[in-house]
Amino acid sequence: MSSPKVLFGFHAVGVRLKTAPQSIIEIYYEPTRRDARMRQFLDKAREANARLIEADGLRIAKLAGSHGHQGVAARVEEIKQVHSLDELLEQLEVAGVPPLLLVLDGITDPHNLGACLRVADGAGAHAVIAPKDHAAGINATVAKVASGAAETMPYFMVTNLARTLGELKERNIWIIGTADDAPKTLYQADLKGPVALVLGAEGAGMRQLTRKTCDELVSIPMHGAVESLNVSVASGVCLYEALRQRS
Repeated sequence: MSSPKVLFGFHAVGVRLKTAPQSIIEIYYEPTRRDARMRQFLDKAREANARLIEADGLRIAKLAGSHGHQGVAARVEEIKQVHSLDELLEQLEVAGVPPLLLVLDGITDPHNLGACLRVADGAGAHAVIAPKDHAAGINATVAKVASGAAETMPYFMVTNLARTLGELKERNIWIIGTADDAPKTLYQADLKGPVALVLGAEGAGMRQLTRKTCDELVSIPMHGAVESLNVSVASGVCLYEALRQRS
């Protein structure tokens, strides 16, 4: 059995209460916070028969590893998702659903990763993929920023990203990378079929090998003074354009 992990903040703990209350070991809350949001949260926790423990802000901060806990943290058991990317893709193939994947190359900031997971969940992406090296893993900060999406969005960290992209190609998934100097824009690309959208870190962009592995490169039109978007914003632009086309 995997060791328990910590979630903190109303969104992250609230989504776990809604989707898998039986996996919650205990919830720590700050009793001095008596506003409506805390009262509503505690009502939901009691309805789910969650074990509630009063704790001061310092103890909750130490448990969460952050002072941005909003007075709420929970120790929870890991939820088992699909075991592998192959398993997920096989399920989609059986269901006749064209995969929509987000690939992050070199995203090391947990806040950016959390925001990317959140937007991927909102846009209906099927998974987020990243290399094991030079990438952020799931931790309490990621879960907090993701507002529950870290619980619902499959996140696969792969040993060799270029090789994984090659394997996606073998499954007839079109690999579209984003680059400022791309010859065409995102809005000229066909995103209705099986697609993996690849985004690199802000400024640095994709690594050269990742870029060479892509089937197609597109840019996000920029009309103001700034040269690039934050990766989570860029992810949202790309994924929601795919969602628009598929709708």
